[in-house]
Amino acid sequence: MNRLGRFVLGLATVPLLGGCVAVGYPDSAPMYPEYGVVRSSNVSIGINVPVYPSLVRIPGYPVYYAPGVATNYFFYDGVYWVFRDDGWYQSTWYNGPWVYVSPNVVPLYILRIPVRYYRYPPAYFRSWHPDAPPRWGEHWGPQWEQHRHGWDKWNRSAAPAPAPLPHYQREYSGSKYPRLEQQPKLRAERYRYQPQDRAGRQLYQEREREQMRAQPPAQRGYVPEPQQQRIQPMPQERNQRQMEHQRSYPSAPMMQQQPQPQQMQPRYQPQQMQQRYQLQPQIQPRYQPQPQPQQIQPRQDSSGLGQQPGAGQLGGAPQGGIQGGQGAAQRDYRQQGQRQDR
Repeated sequence: MNRLGRFVLGLATVPLLGGCVAVGYPDSAPMYPEYGVVRSSNVSIGINVPVYPSLVRIPGYPVYYAPGVATNYFFYDGVYWVFRDDGWYQSTWYNGPWVYVSPNVVPLYILRIPVRYYRYPPAYFRSWHPDAPPRWGEHWGPQWEQHRHGWDKWNRSAAPAPAPLPHYQREYSGSKYPRLEQQPKLRAERYRYQPQDRAGRQLYQEREREQMRAQPPAQRGYVPEPQQQRIQPMPQERNQRQMEHQRSYPSAPMMQQQPQPQQMQPRYQPQQMQQRYQLQPQIQPRYQPQPQPQQIQPRQDSSGLGQQPGAGQLGGAPQGGIQGGQGAAQRDYRQQGQRQDR
């Protein structure tokens, strides 16, 4: 029987759980350059494990198997593994979601599991020795055999210790089973083991990235700054920061104070602007008005009556002042008028 016939016969002999439909290789899967293999995330493999399974260690192997699960179910290096429909799948939780893994990166200790611990082995396993691992080189071809050369040769006394079982997952069954974005957080809080194999490490990293993508941007640690001008610290606050920096890093040079940008001064001060644009004074007339004639002083009495001693000197004034002079002038005008009447 050729290879295709064995694969079809194996699909026909695999039992199905609860009416679930088994699926084969994913049609499209992303390429990971670091491994040169194909992987696909969150694949439905048609199995349902409603409660945390009972796991039993395989003697001499750092691997557990589940005798009560109706599929080829294993646990190794902190990761659950299922061999179904001629493909390997892995998950960080006992009931998925599952990730398809290429045969090129399946861990060596998973490949070395003896045939007898496969609960539902495919048809082409039947002719192989039950205490020996499956003949993967014969099944996947010489190219795979060359790529994974020496996979079936190992020192049993140097086998690593098995990873601790994630018993905390017993609390999450049925409706309490966490969603995909919740699983990494619960695992980080309750299960501190880190995988040693590269396939397990990559799965953990993928789950953490999926958790980050499911969170809103504010919870990812990134908060966009508002589009506004930052307030500059006051001089006292700036000096305090410099002192704290000097105490924390005594060997570091003192932080230099950044010079404050100087404001541009106007070309003319307000007073200069006012003087520059002040209105010109009014034009003075070309000819000044004639001054009013001074009042004529009356003649002084030549008789010298009524003068005080020293009145005849230079600068002296008749007694009675201006009033006395006005009276004398009026008498002269009356006498002159009387003469004209005659």
